Amino acid sequence: MKKVLLIEPDVAAGEDLLTAAAGLGLAAYAATHEDVYARYRPDLKARITAPVFTDFADPAAARAELAAFCRAHDVAAVVPCWEFLTPLATRLAADLGLPGHRPELADAGRNKRMMAEAFAARGVPAPRTVAAPDAAALARRIADAGLDFPLVVKPAENAASIGVSVVRSAAELPAAARLARSETHKPSHGIALDRTLLAQEYVPGEEFSVETVLAGGELHHLAVTEKFTTDGAHRAELGHTVPAELPRDIRAAVLAAATAACTALGLRHGVAHTEVKVDPRGRPYVLEVGARPPGDHIMRLVKEALGIDMARACLQAALGERPDVTPRRAAAAAIRFLTAPEAGTLRWVSALPRGEHIVATGLSKLPGDDVGGPHDNLSRIGRIMLRAGTTTEVNKAAAAALESVTVELTTRW
Repeated sequence: MKKVLLIEPDVAAGEDLLTAAAGLGLAAYAATHEDVYARYRPDLKARITAPVFTDFADPAAARAELAAFCRAHDVAAVVPCWEFLTPLATRLAADLGLPGHRPELADAGRNKRMMAEAFAARGVPAPRTVAAPDAAALARRIADAGLDFPLVVKPAENAASIGVSVVRSAAELPAAARLARSETHKPSHGIALDRTLLAQEYVPGEEFSVETVLAGGELHHLAVTEKFTTDGAHRAELGHTVPAELPRDIRAAVLAAATAACTALGLRHGVAHTEVKVDPRGRPYVLEVGARPPGDHIMRLVKEALGIDMARACLQAALGERPDVTPRRAAAAAIRFLTAPEAGTLRWVSALPRGEHIVATGLSKLPGDDVGGPHDNLSRIGRIMLRAGTTTEVNKAAAAALESVTVELTTRW
């Protein structure tokens, strides 16, 4: 029986990977913190061969400890489930001589400052980006680079739209900088974050992501996902649809941009989630790449829509095997997230919808729980997943499903 190490599977993609591992007859070890593992759901624990405890806040020590474990247990593949641990996974695979990404570019696969530098050096179509340690220095570098407002201000390291805002003038930079630098370490795991400030050209237009499986440097683009986000100063994600409806030439340009970005970051084995905006003239710009499985249940959407088990293909690629990426259906799937219009205490959520297009529903907050406003992806109340024959049909069904749900809360004064 082959063995794989999943690095922190207590995320949306972890369940899919554990299910795929069981289907492939693999023993799946889970690298995590002991206190975090104590909070794992029982059904998640039941799918894990054994946990491996380490301290991700000390990357060098974790790398050495996990390498020793993998050698002792003849582990054949290392798979990151959580994006904050992708550099560790890349270096660990290299230490063990296992399939993985180019280790010299490991940090660029996570740190958005380094990622922007890699894109610029290799001609990837991407928004121009400047970096600085504080708001005053950022203002100077914006002026020196000749960037025009609006701009996107974000931290070099974070996720889920945390610390990201759209600023319309230099006067808004101090507040945006405070937001971007508000989180110093990742909760639960204590991982230190690079709080360097980034200011990036704002690209108007629609947002998409490309879901890719890589094997030996060969890229298999499975789907282009349509993304729905909030407007205004913040860009929380409200939902996704697979596949996106795009004209053939724009889809080809989006896939070419994703290929260039993955190549620039040295991605070779596993999966990638590339976020792209397409401007009104049809030009794609790569915002960032996640060198890990996509979150928000996108792998489930790919499976529901196209019949491709992306989690299974990810494990096959990490093992150095040929991944199964053959589509088995031509349908469409969507997920929409329930959010509160403002921060407060959740009072009540009406019954979640049922019907021919509903695949699954769930709540992540209960009455009495505090909820945040729609500023990032951590403020969600629940989700609705749907499937239909076409993208148009599933988007229409998703809109109707959201309209049918009522959320009541007590607002904060």
